[in-house]
Amino acid sequence: MPKFDSVFVKRLILGVGFACILAAPAAAFDIKSGVTKESGPFDLFKFGFKAYKNGQKEDAVEAYRYAAEKGHTGSRWALANMYAFGDGVAKNDYEAFKIYNEIASQGVEPGSEDTGFFVNALLSLASYYRRGIPDTPIKPDLSQARQLYFQVASTFGIPEAQFQLAKMILAGEGGAANIQQAKKWLNQARKSGHPGAMAVFGNILVEEGQTVRGLAFLTAALDKCSPKDCIWMQQLQEQAFSVANEEDRRGAIALSHEFARGVE
Repeated sequence: MPKFDSVFVKRLILGVGFACILAAPAAAFDIKSGVTKESGPFDLFKFGFKAYKNGQKEDAVEAYRYAAEKGHTGSRWALANMYAFGDGVAKNDYEAFKIYNEIASQGVEPGSEDTGFFVNALLSLASYYRRGIPDTPIKPDLSQARQLYFQVASTFGIPEAQFQLAKMILAGEGGAANIQQAKKWLNQARKSGHPGAMAVFGNILVEEGQTVRGLAFLTAALDKCSPKDCIWMQQLQEQAFSVANEEDRRGAIALSHEFARGVE
């Protein structure tokens, strides 16, 4: 399968909903709306998304289910997400897993508009296999999780998959540990601006004795991290900062500004 541009994939995942909002009907899911269970799958999907944005999540679930039964991938993806997050329905990870698995099993053609949904499904499945789903047939399978992350990282070039794969390789989860392979994937992800990859990559450099460069990456990562991830990144940065000498600290701070701008 050829490699897809990661920017295209991310735009599709994040942007498909906004296109649907513009095209979706405004009426409720009843006979007056012109959208019924017999409507085409894309019309049902558009209606479902509009209903979801309006807080009418029961209507959204109903529309997505009808569209999913007609083979609409976007509706399957939306429905799986609602189950995964307990959004408008009772949280049910096993039900979400089954739907994501349907999307993954059907595959995707090169250049398909369903590429984003397919990639998202693979990432979700990898996460489920990594931790398992209690009280279901889905048990932790680190080898399968690692393979799925590898597929997304190598075929689609998605930074998050590259980051998760690198962490599994570092920890020896699902296969042999290999720090050089992990660094390769971290390097690719951090070049795309992934803050977690930048932080872990920097920490490895510090441990290898490249204090200034490593501390610079750790410091630059703090300018990009999300609130929940900033906590562990800051701990790594402070630990490295505390053992560095004053000259290395100053050099790292100056270099971090360049890294934050993407200059190396």
